[in-house]
Amino acid sequence: MSHDLDPIAGRWYGDLDKDQLFRVVSVDDDEDLIDIQHFDGEREEIDSGAWVEMDLDRAEAPEDWIPPAGDEDEDDDSDWRDREKKEDEDEDEDEDDWDEDEDEDEDFDDDDDSRDDY
Repeated sequence: MSHDLDPIAGRWYGDLDKDQLFRVVSVDDDEDLIDIQHFDGEREEIDSGAWVEMDLDRAEAPEDWIPPAGDEDEDDDSDWRDREKKEDEDEDEDEDDWDEDEDEDEDFDDDDDSRDDY
């Protein structure tokens, strides 16, 4: 089945015919080969013709996926767990800042009798 999805290293795809997830490890345009790694760690090389014939959909990386030991392309994927953790920490810091502002607002009393009414 033809589709519009280009193989991009580091991205996950779902093979709808086989109901399997895999990620593209590398794309070699000169050799016309795409190196893919299935969720179970098995790697496979396919050519662009086989890629186009696959019934594919973009997919998110599985939450419980851990790259196999010795995966030389592991660093190329910019560990998505670290990015998500950093984003969560940044959001928590933003929320903390908001709470601090709220505390400051509580210190301000609109009914302060010491102010002068003009």
